[in-house]
Formats: sequence, C-alpha cells, structure tokens
Amino acid sequence: MGKKQDDRILAQNRKASHDYFIEETYECGMVLTGTEIKSLRQGKANINDAFATIRNGEAFIHNMHISPFEQGNRYNPDPTRARKLLLHKAEINKLLGLTKQEGYTLVPLKVYIRNGYAKLLLGLGKGKKKYDKRADAAKRDANREIARALREKQKIAR
Repeated sequence: MGKKQDDRILAQNRKASHDYFIEETYECGMVLTGTEIKSLRQGKANINDAFATIRNGEAFIHNMHISPFEQGNRYNPDPTRARKLLLHKAEINKLLGLTKQEGYTLVPLKVYIRNGYAKLLLGLGKGKKKYDKRADAAKRDANREIARALREKQKIAR
C-alpha cells in the first residue's frame, strides 16, 4: 500500500503576491520535530511574517509560527524557532546568488503535505513599489468591469 497523494494546504501567505513579484518557486522540505508535524497537520501554522535566509550553505525559515501541540508537554519546541529547509546544494547556491542582487528576497508562499511529508513552497520575490501595487489594483478592477459588462451583454442577448 503506497502513500496517499494529497496536497492539502496547511498555511498560505496571501499577501506575498501583493507585496512581491514572484519570479521563481521552489519546493523544499522542512526539518521538524514530531510534535511540530502533529500540530502542522492540525493546521496550526502561520507563515504571514515568515522569511527565508541562506547562511553557511544551508537554507532556514524564520518567524514561521507553529503552535505548540496540545499533548506535547515538554517536547514542544519554541513556536517561532528557525527551521532548516531541505534543498539541493545547486538550488541553494543559485538562490544565494539571486538573493545577493538588489531587491530580491526568499518568500514562503504556502505549506502543504505531499506524499506524507510537509513541504514549503518558497518563492524568489522582488519587492513591489507602491505604484506597482496601484497598477495591479487598477488592472484587477478593469478585468472585473470587463467581466461584468460581458455578463450584462449575455443577459440582454437572451
């Protein structure tokens, strides 16, 4: 009996696409303790303020909050501790080079379970300026108006 295929999203950073242009995404594993994965499976995680760094050839995620497991007693680690990310060495080196460029950062996008393992979708993002955010909002409003007009036209045609 193989592992079941489920991509259940446990936490998502919705503001990431609002604050950053996401250019590339990477799927990486996380080093977690037993009580952390149990709490994560219950959906008690928050990655809104999280960010990733690379130091000493290893990737880490900081400020990712995983609530303590209720039955974990003394085995619960610090909820916001830095957790190691599992990436290939070539990916880490590539990300290190890209993040050294001005304006690029590593943004966690979502946490999910794939084949029984907790995964993190990490995005390489370039920060948006205020005028970029306004342009995106204007484009979204224009698309909404177009869709509304098309619906009205279809109603009249019937």
